[in-house]
Amino acid sequence: MTIAYTVTPELREKFKEPFGILVRGTFDETMNQLRVLIEKEQPPKIISVGDIVSANLYEHGIHPNLTIIDNRSMRYQIEPIKANTEKVVYVDNPPGTITEEAIEAIKEAIKTEENTHLIVNGEEDLLTLIAVLYAPKNALVVYGQPYEGIVIVKVTSEKKAEAENFLKAMKPFEKLNKKKTV
Repeated sequence: MTIAYTVTPELREKFKEPFGILVRGTFDETMNQLRVLIEKEQPPKIISVGDIVSANLYEHGIHPNLTIIDNRSMRYQIEPIKANTEKVVYVDNPPGTITEEAIEAIKEAIKTEENTHLIVNGEEDLLTLIAVLYAPKNALVVYGQPYEGIVIVKVTSEKKAEAENFLKAMKPFEKLNKKKTV
């Protein structure tokens, strides 16, 4: 496992802010608003990041092309999502990092027409950036905003650039571990 990026303490606070449009409300309310947006926009791909939001999508008849989950919610183990998908991929992605393995798995899943579950051993939150970076334009990336609702990111050139800037601001893992030699 090669770690490509590690979150810095400065960025940790920024990541608490919604990366897209925050839709407040109950699960039913947010899913109904998302369904209306999907019907209007006809996105080429729908990607969900997070267990609770992904489970709610399936429960409301919305089937993402890619779900990125870790079988955890608010750091607690939860029941795995029960959904029919054509492909299940497992990756390691420790908390506060983005691994090369996860990046490659997301890129491959986005290229395929198979509905894919990407099950992360570790933490999936930061993988939202990778999903936005590699998703086709006009795709929708959806994740949960705890105690508030869901965040919907419509993939645009601007959002891709924003994701890339976040990644550039993160520390490459090797740099964090290099020791000064005299």
